[in-house]
Amino acid sequence: MNAVVLMLGTVAVGFFLAWQGLLPELWVSNSERLIEYGLYILLVGIGIDIGRNRETLKDLWHSRWSILYVPFGVIIGTFLGSLIVPFVFPLKWNEALAVASGFGWYSLSGILLTKLHGPELGAVAFLSNVLREVFSIITIPFVARYCGTMTVVAPGGATTMDTTLPVIAKYTGKQDVVIVAFVNGVILSSLVPLLVPFFISLGSG
Repeated sequence: MNAVVLMLGTVAVGFFLAWQGLLPELWVSNSERLIEYGLYILLVGIGIDIGRNRETLKDLWHSRWSILYVPFGVIIGTFLGSLIVPFVFPLKWNEALAVASGFGWYSLSGILLTKLHGPELGAVAFLSNVLREVFSIITIPFVARYCGTMTVVAPGGATTMDTTLPVIAKYTGKQDVVIVAFVNGVILSSLVPLLVPFFISLGSG
């Protein structure tokens, strides 16, 4: 819980400093690069932690295809949830599925849908997938505590290979979950550029 408060507080401090123009321009203009470098350092640390636990790697190797059950479940759950959206908001079912197919990868899904459909749906994709990532970071500690360790993979979607992976590692403490989360993120990220155009094309006929 303290870590969640610390993370949210850190984001709030960064927002306030940037909003008030209190940060050096060099920091602001290179913020994305700094985030990228920091993320790489975190991922190296997680990789070291996984690599030193050879028994976990052996167990996952023997499980083979069963490791794919998690990303398959995340995909099905995401799509089923998105099909509720047309009953609440003025979106077609294929548009809702296209937005959901971002799986938290807001930059790519927003750009794709802006080009394929228009700026409005692109903005919806961007915001909804940003919110998925933010809510994942906030809720993962509670999901790990009350719903079981493997369920923490579901909220993050494609982000479980990068931005939410450190949070998953911290709150589960299990290397097998971290590896499954990474595999889940890789698979879902690979599907984004395929599924987003596919679903949006279903409404063009």
